[in-house]
Amino acid sequence: MDQHAHDPTPVADDDASQRSGSRDSLLLTALIEIDGTRTQVRVRNLSPGGMMAELPQPVAIGSEVKAEVRGLGLVPGRVAWCTDGRIGIAFDREIDPLAARKPVGPRR
Repeated sequence: MDQHAHDPTPVADDDASQRSGSRDSLLLTALIEIDGTRTQVRVRNLSPGGMMAELPQPVAIGSEVKAEVRGLGLVPGRVAWCTDGRIGIAFDREIDPLAARKPVGPRR
């Protein structure tokens, strides 16, 4: 059984399966700040050490980033790579990617 069968938002990402390390492929939005500019992005995968997101404009590798992700709060990091409308962000500290999947708000 698919480990994400309970969650309607997962999306397979073939690129993620070709790299080492555990990544959680999903569709999630985040707010990132690079060089003083805040942009909402679609997160394509999330791991303890970083994330890949859609970002149409190019940014310099090594730029400092602040990513605000649901369930995780503000996570500092840096741009690890940028190509073809996507960006890789390496976090300064490890996060729990499953926290981004947890329901927010009061339970009924």
